[in-house]
Amino acid sequence: MSEPSTGATAASAEPAASAGSTASQAAAGGASTRGALGETLLEVKGLKKHFPLTRGVVLKRTVGHVRAVDGVDLTLRRGETVGLVGESGCGKSTVSKLLVALEKPTDGSIVYKGRDVTKLSKRGLKGYRREVQIIFQDPYASLNPRMTVGDIVAEGWSVHADIAPRKGRLQRTQELLERVGLNPDYVNRYPHQFSGGQRQRIGIARALALQPEIIVCDEPVSALDVSVQAQVVNLLEDLQDDFGLSYLFIAHDLSVVRHISDRVAVMYLGSVVETGTDAEVYGAPSHPYTQALLSSVPLHEPKLRGQRDRILLSGDVPSPANPPSGCRFRTRCWKAQDICAEEPPALVDRGQGHPAACHFAEARPAVVEGR
Repeated sequence: MSEPSTGATAASAEPAASAGSTASQAAAGGASTRGALGETLLEVKGLKKHFPLTRGVVLKRTVGHVRAVDGVDLTLRRGETVGLVGESGCGKSTVSKLLVALEKPTDGSIVYKGRDVTKLSKRGLKGYRREVQIIFQDPYASLNPRMTVGDIVAEGWSVHADIAPRKGRLQRTQELLERVGLNPDYVNRYPHQFSGGQRQRIGIARALALQPEIIVCDEPVSALDVSVQAQVVNLLEDLQDDFGLSYLFIAHDLSVVRHISDRVAVMYLGSVVETGTDAEVYGAPSHPYTQALLSSVPLHEPKLRGQRDRILLSGDVPSPANPPSGCRFRTRCWKAQDICAEEPPALVDRGQGHPAACHFAEARPAVVEGR
């Protein structure tokens, strides 16, 4: 399920991967064992983002809304990684922009350490953005091509000058580059002189520069080769152990999400339809959409092939500008009944051991490669 890699010319070869560090092998290892998780840092309730649809050139009028995010609930604890998965267009990236205050929500709350981010002043947002950083999906478009790597990494210090004194910024920049696996002498090079994986490491170094507590990873490996994906994922895990970071990890690749995440949330058409630990969601998915997603994951072990049913969904994904009534998945669901069109299902536990937004949620063991 990996997406195509970017074909850039590297300034030097990628750091050598450790033995067996491919994405599939890493995924088979499961999430790393960590200590007890801390207190809740971030709590999202009823988060919505509706983009207006306008008509007219001179006199514009709103004729509808695109419901990109329509009622998302999430929690993130200290030292925890929450994976957010779903097909393209379901609202994952919009959630990431809302969490780092790049977009203003239409409704709902984002509570960070007891403070509602949606109601913060400009000064409050400045402090919040220092604590919550983002790694963007495109490792080239997110870097200014006219700035050197050193300037890109150190740019945040011009706003938050108390983090790094001016006299020591070059050394701090070199230390950050070295920490993410790049040669510290590359500070004077430009983004086009690096490969895709190296550019993503620069993005990680930039996110670390402000010493955040939370990093939102918006599909940080989807544009990279499979072997480079494993290197970046392993780097993120090492940084989490060293600095006690919390991640919201957004990705399409279900194997990568399972490898790095403590808990997983599945999104469909702007809403979360199932949440739980990686073992619960991957081992006993309860929502039909989650079951369909997992049935599409290729099995690398020959002995496991043919041991599960392939679920093929009918129809197209509905438009977020005109979502179905009731359950949004009902137009593609083989379990749909009259109640599904009348009443939106709540995201609650119906006896499966973890919440699922389905009136007829039923745990269905999935054949997934061993941990």
